[in-house]
Amino acid sequence: MAEVERRRADVPAPAQSGVDLENLPTLLGKLGDDVMRLVDTKLSLVKVELKEDASFYARNGAFMALGAMVALIGFALVNVAVAFFISNFFADEAAAAERFGPTSYGLGFLITGVLYVVIGGVIALVMKNKLGSYDPAPTASLDEIRKDKQWLKNEM
Repeated sequence: MAEVERRRADVPAPAQSGVDLENLPTLLGKLGDDVMRLVDTKLSLVKVELKEDASFYARNGAFMALGAMVALIGFALVNVAVAFFISNFFADEAAAAERFGPTSYGLGFLITGVLYVVIGGVIALVMKNKLGSYDPAPTASLDEIRKDKQWLKNEM
């Protein structure tokens, strides 16, 4: 029995720090995996927000282009109206007796053109103001990063 006790005394008991050192590479590996998963999550959140921003700009840019196109058509109609009014100055007396002469056509084109210019201009200005007031910063991602930073400060 004394022999067994001597053998136990000769063999040092494994130190607790030795067990921790054996698990340290495993713990560092898990930490690296967790950090990569966190970064992947944050990047996917940023991607989603950037896609939302891109769709917002594309949709409102298309509406702004539509408004500009309508205003351009109105501008063309106003030019046609001006051309009809100018042609009225050079018309002879026989053409003045017609029921629908250059004046009535010019007035119709003028009214339609002004209406198109106003509607197109309003659409373009509203979309321009909407695009100007939009904040493209990925706010949800930034909020999450701030929360993570604060959590790390509290944990360390």
